[in-house]
Amino acid sequence: MKDDPSVLSFNEYVFSGRNKIILLAAAVSILVQLTVFKYLYPFASFIHYDSFVYLGTAYLNLDINSYMVGYSRFLRLFSAFTSSDTALVVFQYLLVQGSALFFLYTLYYFYKPGKVVQMVLLCFMILNPLFLYIANLVSSDCFFLALSFIWISLLLWTIHRPSTKIITWHILVLFIAFTVRYNALIYPFITALAFLLSGLPMHKKITGIAGSALLCGLFILYTSNKYKALTGTRQYAPFSGWQLANNAMYAYRYVDSADRKPVPEKFKALDNSIRVYFDSTRDVSKYPIEGLRASTFYMWRHDLPLFKYRDLQFSNDSTSSDLKKWASMGPFYGDYGIYIIKQYPMYYIRYFLLPNAGKYYAPPGEYLETYNSGKDDVAPIAQEWFGYSSSKVTTRMSDLKIRTLDFYPVLSGVMNVVFLCGLFCFLILGGFRSNTLFRKGIILTGIFWLFNAGFSIFSTAGALRFLAFPILLMCTFAILLIDWMWEMAMNEKTERLKILQATHL
Repeated sequence: MKDDPSVLSFNEYVFSGRNKIILLAAAVSILVQLTVFKYLYPFASFIHYDSFVYLGTAYLNLDINSYMVGYSRFLRLFSAFTSSDTALVVFQYLLVQGSALFFLYTLYYFYKPGKVVQMVLLCFMILNPLFLYIANLVSSDCFFLALSFIWISLLLWTIHRPSTKIITWHILVLFIAFTVRYNALIYPFITALAFLLSGLPMHKKITGIAGSALLCGLFILYTSNKYKALTGTRQYAPFSGWQLANNAMYAYRYVDSADRKPVPEKFKALDNSIRVYFDSTRDVSKYPIEGLRASTFYMWRHDLPLFKYRDLQFSNDSTSSDLKKWASMGPFYGDYGIYIIKQYPMYYIRYFLLPNAGKYYAPPGEYLETYNSGKDDVAPIAQEWFGYSSSKVTTRMSDLKIRTLDFYPVLSGVMNVVFLCGLFCFLILGGFRSNTLFRKGIILTGIFWLFNAGFSIFSTAGALRFLAFPILLMCTFAILLIDWMWEMAMNEKTERLKILQATHL
């Protein structure tokens, strides 16, 4: 990889010569795949609950809900043009493929990997079945994946070729991503690192970091004020409180009654109901969800203790909406979850963090393992939103099982190891000293991996759709690191040949 960026402009580099022909071939491949896929799956796929929450939020134009509102705003905007679910899927697929190509050609433009590596990466993205299945979901996953590709690409531009236009676009994309998924909470910190790595004057670095932080901060303030008006308590994400209680329960389940510690008075009623539930569900054959580790069932199932306790608190309140009930419990459940984790840290490490780290290493397919959550119908909100003639959705496949993505857990595990080994080799072989251009991209990616791993392992249960972007990012940079090491080896071989020839002369 050469250290000097191309003298051609980016547009000239992408749309001329060999690259133009490759792009045309890629476009044809993308359209052919999409056409075949939509023939097999004529209807969009739905995550039963999540998808309908997004649609309900869009339908009612809510400012807050149990999930971030950014994707619902996108759905509402898209519906101004068409209500076709096929059009939505096509747009999502073309958006994620276009953003992936922007990401790849940004890497090619600055780092100049070999032609073989370029083709490998291009085929990996263009022919990737994950994009088809994730684009077919009515969920924020595909939209967030596309935004993440654009965001990381603009960060690389900020590092290597910054301009006012790039910084402005980056701040806008970061803000949109921040409204779509909680995972984007780490993005402003990675953004700050990118500005610090850039060659911008200090006042422009500060301006870029401050601008990014300001927009994200304003969204946090706006959302917090909405929850304050609804529940009387200022909070950014009630979801986090429910998540903490859920995570703690996966550890608390394994605490023996003899080792149980007393809890503060305010937690006693909830704690007792949870312990009664655990004691009555020891038989995993009768209660199979209790055999799962580091999952999210406790925070979503209405027949489990967290929702039952919520309903008990509002048993005499017939006027509060489900959103108000759910959001009102966030701070209390957050406090309870933190208390339990502090009391039983080793249980938490053993029964939640370690299993969840395994899911980060090799994430399960979850809702990408079956079409439409294994059902053949959709909720009324989906039928109305997309104008279906009935609630039934069909495919031309023999069953609803999706096996095409079964290789992803293995791929993720292998590439995580390859990436970390590549980083180690880059360090000991002097890459951070000799390759000033590539090292900035490696630093950015390495820090992102560290932050994302920490956030994912400590906060939420891992799944392929949540980890699609870090997996694809790690795979890409793992291959780039292999290419760098190969080039180093070839250069060293060439130098040895020159020395031998000089010696014989």
